[in-house]
Amino acid sequence: MLRALTITDFVLVDRLELEFGPGFSVLTGETGAGKSILLDALGLALGGRAEAGVVRAGAARAEVVAEFDCGQLAELQDWLAEQDLEGDPGVCLLRRSVEAGGRSRAFINGRPVTLQQLKEAGEFLVDIHGQHAHYSLLKPALQRQILDRYAGAEKTAQAVAQAYKTWMEAAERRRQAEQQVEERQAERDRLVWVVEELSALRFSLDEWQALQESHQRLAHAAELLDGAQAVNAALAMDETGILAQLKTAQHKLAGLAEIDPKLSEPFKLLDSGLIELTEAAHELTRYCERLELDPAALAQAEARIAAVTAVAHKFRVKPAELPALLTRSQAELTELEQAIDPAVLAEAERAAEAAYRDQATRLSALRQAAAEALARAVTKAMQGLAMKGGRLAVALRATEPGVHGLEEIEFQVSPHSGQALTALAKTASGGELSRIGLSLQTVLSDVSGTPTLIFDEVDAGIGGGVAEIVGRMLAGLGDKRQVLCVTHLPQVAACAGSHYSVSKAKRGGGVVSQVQRLSPQERVEEVARMLGGVTITETTRRHAEEMLGG
Repeated sequence: MLRALTITDFVLVDRLELEFGPGFSVLTGETGAGKSILLDALGLALGGRAEAGVVRAGAARAEVVAEFDCGQLAELQDWLAEQDLEGDPGVCLLRRSVEAGGRSRAFINGRPVTLQQLKEAGEFLVDIHGQHAHYSLLKPALQRQILDRYAGAEKTAQAVAQAYKTWMEAAERRRQAEQQVEERQAERDRLVWVVEELSALRFSLDEWQALQESHQRLAHAAELLDGAQAVNAALAMDETGILAQLKTAQHKLAGLAEIDPKLSEPFKLLDSGLIELTEAAHELTRYCERLELDPAALAQAEARIAAVTAVAHKFRVKPAELPALLTRSQAELTELEQAIDPAVLAEAERAAEAAYRDQATRLSALRQAAAEALARAVTKAMQGLAMKGGRLAVALRATEPGVHGLEEIEFQVSPHSGQALTALAKTASGGELSRIGLSLQTVLSDVSGTPTLIFDEVDAGIGGGVAEIVGRMLAGLGDKRQVLCVTHLPQVAACAGSHYSVSKAKRGGGVVSQVQRLSPQERVEEVARMLGGVTITETTRRHAEEMLGG
């Protein structure tokens, strides 16, 4: 429910703070006073289009803040939690500012948000019926949307549209493959050649590393053998070798350590070093025994390296990149073979079509059931709007599969008893269209979960006793939801629980719109004005009092 609306520097409004309660409320005033400006401001806070022209002349920016009670809206609270936009418990605060240069900013519960997020939040809170909404009823697209909304099939309709898109894409891939057979076949042949060449090479990164190490060792075998033997000789030579000299030094230091224990630590270090050098000499001996000069193995390693290098040069990559090239080419070949295989593509297209028809058939069933229920509900509402005996029918005509399903939707109407059903666009007059539109909006609002309903002069083209019925209808809606209505009909205004008057006033050399919540006596004067125009007589006042139940 809308609790409060604060508007600053918006069109003709300089500063306005309004509080709203539950039930049915009306906004009235002279033509041009700014009644619809208030709804435009609220629409801006709900994510409507922003233009620099909405900023009041001379002001830097316009701002609208709408405070809602969302304590009973579990879905909205879940959505706010998912978006990390939670505020005070049970409160949702929407704010929108528009700078004079046209830049717009949006906030939910004090946090900056995108315009799409603001719109999504607004859809949980308010449903606005514009003053020309009934003319939109003539459009087949809106008739289809109304039926899907009443059927609770909006998500199913979206799924059908997506399934149709998937089907058409599958069909297009098949057609393109048929048109590009030669090009795709040439690319397939190239990939087959690449895969066969690389597979025949049987090459891996591990082999490449081992091969390089082996070649390095075989190519320098003589140098390695001579060097290792020379070092081993220097270590292990009988009397002049390093080990012999260290053993002599060790023996001498052992005797000295007996005289002075402080030499025991150097003795231990020398002893440890002697052990390690002796082990090094043994390892060098074993290395020289194992290392052989093998020209045949060297030639084999060089031949393998040459083969790998030649293939890498052929494909213009480094040898280490060959395994990745093979993997990539295999994947591309698999994808291309599927893409050019008519059987694979045809099967994918059939599967996509089957998925579409499954969703579309489900949507058709929902529409068929809802069409009868919607027609009955609207027909019932029409009886009280001076259309006695009139009826509405919702026709579903089978059509070729399309993005919106397997049928076309057409609203048909018989305005009065005895008249045949004809397409709404061809039958209804302006006044009849207004009444049918209001009946539809009332029925739809009754099934909607939106807590606040706003009607902007939807009673245009209605008058007399019908206007009073419209007022009672809106008041009945107000028993279940919060209803705000901009109206020019005194019969409608008299049915409201709360009444706001919109007027113009001169301020600071300019004109501004102002809004006042009317007291019971002020309501009499306003309804009398709506009845009698400029001159209000006592008779007009008494009539107004009667309408208000005074």
